[in-house]
Amino acid sequence: MSRTVEVTVLSAENLQMNKKPLRGNTFVTVHSDATTDAGAVTKVDSEGGSYPSWNEKVVVNVPLHARFITVEVKSKTTSSSSSLTGSNSIGVARIPVSDFIGGYVPENQLHFLSYRLWDGNVRRNGVINISVRVKAPERSSCSSNSMPFAAVTGVPVAGNGSTGVVTGIPALWLNYQRNI
Repeated sequence: MSRTVEVTVLSAENLQMNKKPLRGNTFVTVHSDATTDAGAVTKVDSEGGSYPSWNEKVVVNVPLHARFITVEVKSKTTSSSSSLTGSNSIGVARIPVSDFIGGYVPENQLHFLSYRLWDGNVRRNGVINISVRVKAPERSSCSSNSMPFAAVTGVPVAGNGSTGVVTGIPALWLNYQRNI
């Protein structure tokens, strides 16, 4: 089982290769730590140099047991524009899934995040700016034609013909259950 995560790769800042500013031809790969697939790839930015901008949305399936999403900025080295096989890694950021899933944040909430990129020698190499949204699973809706009445879960509020409903478990009910 997995979640669908939309990652919009916005831009990067202060990218370098061998302590020198980049000239361009950078792209980003996004994948989960718990999958073996190659993940998603952005288009190549050939103009941005050390400050590339992609503003591209990619969709990644993240298994429920995944702990990180890996975002890697690469520089294309081949002259063929259709092939991204020849590339050098510029920097990697491992983003904890807990930064945008869980807690009190509702599903479908948009998160704008910036992370430090680290090169292969574990040196700082710029910042990546992204936005992340966990797509909520689509629920099937019931039309009024298929269901003649509305299903309600709860306890009636009053016996006087009221249509109000209370949901939840009273706090005293938990103590009552322990004493039985």
